[in-house]
Amino acid sequence: MARVRFIGPEAVRVPELGDRNVEPDEVVEVPDERFEGYVCQTTNWEAVEEPKAPEAPVKKTAAKASQKEG
Repeated sequence: MARVRFIGPEAVRVPELGDRNVEPDEVVEVPDERFEGYVCQTTNWEAVEEPKAPEAPVKKTAAKASQKEG
């Protein structure tokens, strides 16, 4: 999960985070897919820890058998 800091002037209730109160200067975890929705509100939130980049799946391929010519 990503982390953001609330920089607003007074506590706010955030339903998305379990309907909890978030105090000024408090750091909270937010779902990675919602990170941009918080940090785009630059007067209220600032990034602390960005979402981790998804790991690329390991591509597995079978080796081709060498063919003999002749």
